[in-house]
Amino acid sequence: MAVRKKKTKRKVAKKKTKRKVAKKKKKKKATKKKKTKKKATKKKKKKKKATKKKKTKRKATKKKKKKKKATKKKKKATKKKKKTKKKKATKKKKKAAPKKVKKKAKKAKKPKKKRKANPALLKPMNVSAALAEVIGAKPVARSQAVKKIWDYIKKHDLQNPKNRRNILADSKLKKVFGKAEVTMFELAKILSKHLS
Repeated sequence: MAVRKKKTKRKVAKKKTKRKVAKKKKKKKATKKKKTKKKATKKKKKKKKATKKKKTKRKATKKKKKKKKATKKKKKATKKKKKTKKKKATKKKKKAAPKKVKKKAKKAKKPKKKRKANPALLKPMNVSAALAEVIGAKPVARSQAVKKIWDYIKKHDLQNPKNRRNILADSKLKKVFGKAEVTMFELAKILSKHLS
């Protein structure tokens, strides 16, 4: 009898523990469900807020566009009114008696003075023997020497065809330049050595 009682007690205790475990599982499931529901509701609320914000932004942009259009229309209308007023005013002025126009006294025009050349540049200078072969032995001003050199270059077609700024020296000009090719910017500097 004592053994049976013990067995029944054990069975009862096992059943109780099983029930407790089952209740705990149910509670856990219920809490999980609640949490998932809360998360879902939060997500829905966030989505609703986002959609509301988007809608409000769209409405605001639409309002701004409408305002801009309205202001443009107003500006156009005001411009048209001003133009019509101006036209009417000009027509009235034309219809009115013509006013006497005062003649402005013309200022006497001053005659333009010619620029005087620097006398140092016009001074005739002696030419070196090498340069004399190209432009002649007579004393010449600097500007005239440069002009005569250019005449010689153009006559004998001594400009570089690829780069027209460069001058290709022939046998006579090589003595003056001291090298086979010279730029046009160096020309005056080189000539000054041959003028004294």
